[in-house]
Amino acid sequence: MDLDLNGKRVVVTAGAQGIGLAIAEAFVAAGAQVHICDVNDDFLASAKQKLPQVSQSRTDVSSESQVDAMFAELAARWGGLDVLVNNAGIAGPTDKVEDTDLAAWDQTIAVNLTGPFLCTRRAVPLLKAAGGGSIVNLSSTAGRLGFPLRTPYSASKFGVIGLTETWAMELGPSNIRVNAILPGIVAGERQERVIAAKAASYGIGHEAMRQRLLAKVSLRSMVTAQDIANQIIFICSPAGAAISGQSLSVCGNVEHLG
Repeated sequence: MDLDLNGKRVVVTAGAQGIGLAIAEAFVAAGAQVHICDVNDDFLASAKQKLPQVSQSRTDVSSESQVDAMFAELAARWGGLDVLVNNAGIAGPTDKVEDTDLAAWDQTIAVNLTGPFLCTRRAVPLLKAAGGGSIVNLSSTAGRLGFPLRTPYSASKFGVIGLTETWAMELGPSNIRVNAILPGIVAGERQERVIAAKAASYGIGHEAMRQRLLAKVSLRSMVTAQDIANQIIFICSPAGAAISGQSLSVCGNVEHLG
């Protein structure tokens, strides 16, 4: 199986922490040149220590000017691009729809949906200059299943599926493959915060909320950031050359959310 990505030019948004950092590390291990962006200076500094060979920028993907500046710099440096991973995303609020603040809705949509649009808009000319490539959008199981108390998040992740299927059709003739990864319950600090917020909303304990969530997963377990990174490496490699327009769940089979 050919998983060689030696010399490929890769951008990973929100690549300085969590899933994004695991993705960046996997591409580096596969021989790629990697650029990460993030909005957290501390995480960027930590990532620089772990991956000194990876270039980075402080870029908010919801800011048109910042995204444009990042891709202008990459165009000057690389002249093309082989892979874009639209990983940046936020959890958004945990509230009943009638209690959801408009500002929280706007922020979630800006990062989770407008962000991939802004990055892809600037990445496509570089991918075309390279003769093709791969775009991977991070959606969620909340992009295929309703998610009570998480209206903005679920709406944005359903939207990512729409972007993925549309771009796969539009960009396929240019040899650009577009796929979505749908993580399930990913172990880590962010998930612990989500569990705490949902536990508070339901008025139950943290561990009880954890077990309630895992009871809806066929494998009764969380997935890891490495599981997500492994799947992305596969679909961006020569081994995944025939895969486009797909929404690939890496979730242990989440049966329903709630």
